[in-house]
Formats: sequence, C-alpha cells, structure tokens
Amino acid sequence: MPTTSTRAGFAAGIAAYSLWGVFPLYFPLLEPAGAVEIIAHRVVWSLVVCLVALLATRSWGAFVATLRDRRAFGLLALAAVLLAVNWLVYVVAVLSDRVVDASLGYFINPLVTVALAVALLGERLRPTQWVALGFGAAAVVVITVGYGRLPWIALTLALSFGLYGLLKNRVGRSVEALPGLATETLALAPLSLGYLLVLQWQGTGSFTTHGAWHAAALASAGLVTAVPLLLFGSAARRLPLSVVGMLQYLTPVLQFLIGVLVFHEVMPPARWWGFGLVWVALVLLSADALRHSRAQQLARRADERAAGSAA
Repeated sequence: MPTTSTRAGFAAGIAAYSLWGVFPLYFPLLEPAGAVEIIAHRVVWSLVVCLVALLATRSWGAFVATLRDRRAFGLLALAAVLLAVNWLVYVVAVLSDRVVDASLGYFINPLVTVALAVALLGERLRPTQWVALGFGAAAVVVITVGYGRLPWIALTLALSFGLYGLLKNRVGRSVEALPGLATETLALAPLSLGYLLVLQWQGTGSFTTHGAWHAAALASAGLVTAVPLLLFGSAARRLPLSVVGMLQYLTPVLQFLIGVLVFHEVMPPARWWGFGLVWVALVLLSADALRHSRAQQLARRADERAAGSAA
C-alpha cells in the first residue's frame, strides 16, 4: 500500500503539472502587457516571493552559500538565461494563439533530453530509445513539410528547457529548488527591473496605467511561478523518478486540450500525423524506461540476496 508520504508526493505532483498545464488560461489575463513585460514582471515578483519563502523556511543560509559558490552561481546564471528564453517563447506562443505548438514542445522535451545526453554527455542509447528518437525526428519532418516551416516554437521550448535541465543536473543536488530559483531570478532581476523602469519612464508600461486589478495580476506572476515549482520539489523528493516521468505528460496534455477545445486552434492532418508520431515515440520511450528501471531493481535485489548469502 502507498505510504502517506507517497500519496502526498503524488498529490503534489498532480497539482504541480496541472498548474503548469493551465498556464495558457492565465497569461491572456495579463494583457495588454506584452510578452517581454510579462516576463520581466515574472522575474521580479518571483524573486520577491522566493526571498520571502527563504526567510519563512529559514533557508537563507543555503541561498547565501549558493551565491558564494562561483561554479554553482555561474551555472545557475546561465540556466536563468535559458529559462528566460523558455518563458518568453511560451508567453509569445500563448498570446499569439499557438498553444498547440507550445504543447508539442513539452511533448518532445523528453526526446530532446535524450538526444542532448547523447550529443553532450556521450551516453549510449538502447535500441528502443533510438527508435523513439527516429519517430520524434519524423514528426518534426512531417509538421515542417505540412506547414512549410519548422515548428520553431516547439523546438525552442524543448531545446531551451532540455539545456536548462542539463545545467541544473550539472549543479547537482547540493542546490535545492527554492535557493536555486532565487539565484536564477536574482541573476535576471537587474535587467528585468531596469526594463520595467524604462517602460514606466516612457509611459508605455501597463503596471500603473490599467488599474489595481491589472497590477495585482502582474504581481501574481511571482506566486504562479513559485507555487508549482515548490509542489514539484515536494513530489520529486517523495516519488520514484519513473512516476515523476509519467506525471510530466499531464502538462502538455492539458495544454493541447486547452489549445484545441478552448482556443479552437486548427488541427490540419499534418499536425495530427506529427503529434501521432510524437505520442508513439513517447510510449516507446516510457515503456523502455520502465522496463530498464525494473531490470535494475531486480538486479539490485539479486545482488543484495547474494551479499546476504555470502555473509
């Protein structure tokens, strides 16, 4: 039977990925602010929320230690740039009625992560993983031919988030989620705050010109960013990696449904074929990951039994 901790982790994971999945319903509420202004506010208010949370959880020491670690700070600052690119492209996609393209980016993100592991880390893939990558590449070709252009939104989102995850992996587990996000937003805050001040000085910013509700909505971007991340951190500490990997598909599924059913984005045959190929690739990738994880568990138990017998 699942333990209380496991049930709590599962609930936190569902909540985190569900919140990320309904983001397409949130960002249009921030208009008439443009995409860059929204991201600048998201960075600044996320930093405010993180600093308050650090004080509330007595994690200030971990944050200061991260700032003093040159290697960790450098990697997180670079990760912050990739995160800003990911956020900006995502908001552009939502505000330009291309939510389905954004969902495709997060569907193919696991495939991009595997490809980066081969290209940058020299990892060797199992045959099923190669087949899954082949289906993913075929999907990009089908969508490109059908539309006459590359699905740049999907590819940029997948690549930026894949590289972001790679850098976070290089930092290691020494930096927890909250101090890490605080460091990343701190690295982006000077430019973001400067941009917002210039907008206000020019009279083109929307924060103080469209009423208190609009200002509150922009400020809420800090909580909207921090809450699902903290829920995800709680889930990741309580659940096996394989379960977290399965839950991650909830986000693009919700985004896809919102794009098709709520925003009524067009789904021509080429797009359906492309998504179908991606879904086949993800089924193969997930089945292979589960099979490999199960084989590792069996081998570990066999080693433990052998060690117990030898003792």
